[in-house]
Amino acid sequence: MTSIVRKAAAAGTFYPANPSELVKSMAELFSKVTRKTLPGRPLALVAPHAGYAYSGKTAATAYMQILGENYDSVVVISPSHTVFFQGASVYDGDAYETPLGPIEIDRELSARIGTIHPSVFLSTKGHSGGGLRGEHALEVHLPFLQHVLGKFKLVAIVMGEQEENLCRIMGEVLATALDGKNALIVASTDLSHFYPEKQARRLDGAIQSALEEFNSDKMWFALSSGKGEACGGGPVISAMLACKRLGGDRITILDYSTSGEATGDFTEVVGYLSAAITTIKPLPRKEETPRENGTANNLTVSDKKYLLETARNTIAAKIHNQPSPEDIPDSKTLRDKRGAFVTLKIGGNLRGCIGMIRAARPLYETVREMALAAAFDDPRFEALTPAEVEKISLEISALSPLVRVRDLNDIEVGRDGLMIRLDFHSGLLLPQVATEHNWDKTTFLEQTCLKAGLPKNIYKDKNAEIYRFTADVF
Repeated sequence: MTSIVRKAAAAGTFYPANPSELVKSMAELFSKVTRKTLPGRPLALVAPHAGYAYSGKTAATAYMQILGENYDSVVVISPSHTVFFQGASVYDGDAYETPLGPIEIDRELSARIGTIHPSVFLSTKGHSGGGLRGEHALEVHLPFLQHVLGKFKLVAIVMGEQEENLCRIMGEVLATALDGKNALIVASTDLSHFYPEKQARRLDGAIQSALEEFNSDKMWFALSSGKGEACGGGPVISAMLACKRLGGDRITILDYSTSGEATGDFTEVVGYLSAAITTIKPLPRKEETPRENGTANNLTVSDKKYLLETARNTIAAKIHNQPSPEDIPDSKTLRDKRGAFVTLKIGGNLRGCIGMIRAARPLYETVREMALAAAFDDPRFEALTPAEVEKISLEISALSPLVRVRDLNDIEVGRDGLMIRLDFHSGLLLPQVATEHNWDKTTFLEQTCLKAGLPKNIYKDKNAEIYRFTADVF
């Protein structure tokens, strides 16, 4: 079957179309913002959708707050600027694409959201892409999400109208569908358009006040009375109502700006705001949760044999244009969600190594995906050739969950791998790396810092986050 992929429509206008330029642009934006201390974990973000040159800093401030978080799915709700229709359209294709690659649609969650109430339905209406009239208000958020979260599934919703009744329906639908889910909501909106700076700030202040009070009725009054403006007021109210039901207890304003700050023209500006809706409720627990003591679940000889074979078969299938393995192993351990690295060598020399740190997918799926990435997508090497397939040796490192290191004495060289994170930098070294190089604990920490592109002693910084993990290596 042919996949239905929504192509990028705003790339090259609202943000760079070249992947390298896009990554560089976002890195510059994130370097200008800081992470704030929030009163809980973000359930939802409110962020602007103008061109990155105008609202990028305000948007980056929002997305900086979820750096290091892990969400299974992200629900992005935007207004429609290109076509009017009644109700809200939940994209029923297979993926949304940006210059950074495709984002898989969460088909199961999308179907759930799109079948609870007839006003919120599965459709491609409002999601047009690849043309001058392609909707930008949802798309511009996706590169930010890819940059900070990496792997996640998407639910893409465009509201064709923003009447109060639809907002209330949308809030109820989202609260029902997301209950017990590890999901983030993103509400896409700009504020007032083309007023003098002073007047714009007054109008935008009404929106900000309603958000700070977590008062959706006050928000609707501001919008309906003209005391405030927000082109995505519907998505924002919907997110507020849903989060109230899901345990959200506070909204924190993160940033406010106007286009005048970018253009120098304060006679006619557009307002931009970002905010976070947070909760102190614990993260929903899943039925199958890996152990969190920093020790990997032991794999049997049979498990390891299966993973090595499925990794090799997946690579061979790609080389020979054959279907990839799709069997599901009987072993529950292989179906547990775990991170993994796949390393390829030829004649003892590295030929590719790619891994996924987070336990986002079942281990057998992670290994298949990382095997393909190591063979064909490692930027340090050319793609593997048919002549090389039989020559490669494979090594798999199946990771335990990450455990935050509070005391450096808890680190054991030979047992633990390390990851360090500071601001937007992160670096990871597998347990066997320290053993292979005969490093002591201090050298291992220093080398992990250097891997992250940070000074070697930065692990002593109070803001540096250090994590340890173990791995089954075979």
